[in-house]
Amino acid sequence: MAEPRWATFDCYGTLVDWNAGIRRELERLLGPPKGDELLSRYHAVEPRVQSEHPTWSYREVMAAVLAELASEAGVEVPAGERDALGRSLPGWPVFAEVPGALAEARDRGWRLVALSNTDRDLLEASMQKIGVPFDGAIVASEIGSYKPAPGHWRAFQESTGADPAAIARRIVLAVFRLGFAERGPTDSVGRDPARVFAWHSSSESSVRSSASRARISPGRTSGGNWRLGSI
Repeated sequence: MAEPRWATFDCYGTLVDWNAGIRRELERLLGPPKGDELLSRYHAVEPRVQSEHPTWSYREVMAAVLAELASEAGVEVPAGERDALGRSLPGWPVFAEVPGALAEARDRGWRLVALSNTDRDLLEASMQKIGVPFDGAIVASEIGSYKPAPGHWRAFQESTGADPAAIARRIVLAVFRLGFAERGPTDSVGRDPARVFAWHSSSESSVRSSASRARISPGRTSGGNWRLGSI
């Protein structure tokens, strides 16, 4: 019997446009002229909050980061808007090429699993928006761990029975967008970073990978885009 092939995905920033969703709400609440600065600060503050409070829900993390950024900007966020980021997340846009690329991956026999720094209901809303079935999902708020800590990978192995040695045989494929939280410790879970596939683009707001025409090869690249297509 053929060994199952797993493709794991970070969701936000890889499949869903995390930057666009966060930026839109930050500009609405704290001021459009500061969009670039606010987004940069959010990228810096959120990992620290997640590291300091690994058992918090992602809604709590986002609310805390928003409060910190608002304080830095000298803006008072109305009580009814403190959960604005969490409420907005189900509406964040899916990258245009994602549904077709994921459907193609499933057709080729890959089992899809999302490993996400989020809450179950938020991820399910995004997966419904993507419109392609996943074979599993692991979320930070249920395991008490945020990436880049290795908790998601340990939970993935426990829930799927995937042998760490399978990673060396390229039976497990990790797909993420460069610059996001998938890039973290790998040795403790047996993941070979040279076997991790980065799906990214030079555009900060979108992955423009022309996935229907793309081909992906194992290993690293010295430049350009990795494209999810023929895997």
